Amino acid sequence: MVLLLGMYGTASRAADTSAPPATAATATPPAGAYRIDKSHASLLLRVSHMGFSTYTTRFSRFDATLSFDPTNIPASKLVAIIETASLEMDAAPKMCTDIVRGPQLLDAAKFPKIVFRSDSIRMTGDKTFEISGKLDLHGVTRPLTLTATYNGGYPGMPNMDPHARIGFSAHGSFKRSDFGMGFGVPAPGTTMGVGDLIDVTIEAEFTGPALPNAAAKPH
Repeated sequence: MVLLLGMYGTASRAADTSAPPATAATATPPAGAYRIDKSHASLLLRVSHMGFSTYTTRFSRFDATLSFDPTNIPASKLVAIIETASLEMDAAPKMCTDIVRGPQLLDAAKFPKIVFRSDSIRMTGDKTFEISGKLDLHGVTRPLTLTATYNGGYPGMPNMDPHARIGFSAHGSFKRSDFGMGFGVPAPGTTMGVGDLIDVTIEAEFTGPALPNAAAKPH
């Protein structure tokens, strides 16, 4: 959205005949250090609620850094840090949010950060891959594998988005009981409670090196 506003926010900008050619948006982005663009990223969680629905929630505050080379994706390194207390539960009663963020589950006061660090990346297609790493959650560290797709990127566009930009979609799942959070898990053979399996969906854009001689601009 910010990028669109920057490109089309005024009539004079939209009518600018000096806009870069279309190839600028399809050229290969450079290798280097990238950081997540928080205005174009989401981290969603889905879990069964008594078997009646799949409840969807999200974390609203997180950061990530990525060492990335589009010609050598398996060499990439990712570190993501999530603020535990930023779990959002729209319209949920305070009693529910207190339980989820409190000692019975996430215990955000004691464990304020959730961290994922990649260990290896295995290509499964031209632009699809598996990210194997370790998830630090609730004082427990366990392996986690994400399936991901590299959606492409560009090296930047002068006067519009002068930094390189890349985008990814990723998905994974884990059992919360594996991280010491078994409160409310349904008894075997029932669905009365909140599911053990947490489904994670990530959409993220990252910004990286600037174009040569490009002035830094907000994204």
